[in-house]
Amino acid sequence: MEIKIGIARVNKYAVAECGDSVEIVERPRGGISAILADGQGSGKAAKTTSSLVVNKAAALIADGARDGAVARAVHDYLYTVKDGKVSSTLTIISADLDTETVVFSRNSNCPVIVKADYGIDIYDEEISSIGVHKQMKPLISQLPLSAGLVLVSYSDGIQAAGRKRGRTMLLEKLLSFIEGSEPHDVDFIAENIMEYALELDDYRPGDDMTVLVVGISDKELTHKIRRISGSFPY
Repeated sequence: MEIKIGIARVNKYAVAECGDSVEIVERPRGGISAILADGQGSGKAAKTTSSLVVNKAAALIADGARDGAVARAVHDYLYTVKDGKVSSTLTIISADLDTETVVFSRNSNCPVIVKADYGIDIYDEEISSIGVHKQMKPLISQLPLSAGLVLVSYSDGIQAAGRKRGRTMLLEKLLSFIEGSEPHDVDFIAENIMEYALELDDYRPGDDMTVLVVGISDKELTHKIRRISGSFPY
């Protein structure tokens, strides 16, 4: 089995720093977690917030904390550091080899979309962001870890693409990039969703945009080489 992760991210138009942050961390008992945070606002202040959130979450996961506990602890930390005045979304998608499950934790107005052998499910229940409300809990979902799963999430710059120009992000269009895909197509899915969102915004994104895709493949790797590739244009 192989865990594939695809990420596409772009800054808000004419803003130097992206307010979204993504981190990937290896779980101490086996597996991988991908963490996506969108700090309140945009630019340097939002980047500082989202970096704080993903770095704290990554450290707790690396220490062996469970994802639900991680989300609560990161909320408490942000609430304390920013005095309850700054919010952030937080989504954690984990392939946990110890429990043989896929776990995803949401404190975001954006969904987690799951493609499995039986079709596509959209997890979009309403939930608050972290950092502002004194009492907060994440929405936790858990599925058996199995080959063929594809999980997609994104920041609200994707969800709001086109609104300032009188256009609407069509969920059906977005799902079309996922429906015919396989777990090894994570980069294809992320890039096509991003391209669609940019097109709606006339390639001048009205907000920071990030797409996160996780695929579980049944590919057998003889030498079990772990690979990470990236591209960071400036």
